[in-house]
Amino acid sequence: MSSSFSTISGSSRNLHLQVARTIARGILSGDLPQGSKIPNEMDLCEQFGISRTALREAIKLLSSKGLLRSKPKIGTTVMDKTNWNFLDPQLLEWIDGLENSKVFYQQFLGLRKAIEPEACALAAKNASAEQRIELSDTFQKMEEIAKDFDHARWAEVDMQFHRLIFLSTGNDFYLPFGNVLATIFMSFIAYSSKDGGVCIGEHRAIYAAIMAGKEEQAREASRFLLIAEKHRLPSEDAA
Repeated sequence: MSSSFSTISGSSRNLHLQVARTIARGILSGDLPQGSKIPNEMDLCEQFGISRTALREAIKLLSSKGLLRSKPKIGTTVMDKTNWNFLDPQLLEWIDGLENSKVFYQQFLGLRKAIEPEACALAAKNASAEQRIELSDTFQKMEEIAKDFDHARWAEVDMQFHRLIFLSTGNDFYLPFGNVLATIFMSFIAYSSKDGGVCIGEHRAIYAAIMAGKEEQAREASRFLLIAEKHRLPSEDAA
């Protein structure tokens, strides 16, 4: 286990956030294994070059996300991943760029397969006129970007397209997936479209089905889009 951290610099207002991010990425990458103890308070303050106050704020933040647990006379332990709050936007942001991020993308794709086809079907059934207009405007932008590809712009607009679908379901329990998961959607889309693979035809099929109110077609079009190989990920058989 690696227990050495670099000195953190920056304004005192966000020092604890930088420390929390560094420790979290160590946990998420496996460098700080589940069940292990992180270095004691004095050592961490020395390694990061921060005060005890900033360190304790960082530990408190990580504990609230289920990554750490502190006990008097025992120390601070890395929690089992069953306790990690993977729907926390900040935790999802910390995953971005890790060497093992592909593992998280595969798992995220699995979640999307479980919920997104039904979200598309519900959007075809329940989207309001205003939501359909917004979806149409967004898809037109996608077509324009696909012709003159801009990677960063594509990730932003593609994420908005999928977010709108969740927000158009008419089911309040889908709303968090449109909002909370925006961070990892951006990271996932940026990864999957890195080489210009935008699957514009697949997106067009989803869009057309929703606009026409065809639930089953929207569901099947979504399933077709979410095939792993379309996102630079191995198939389920190969994973």
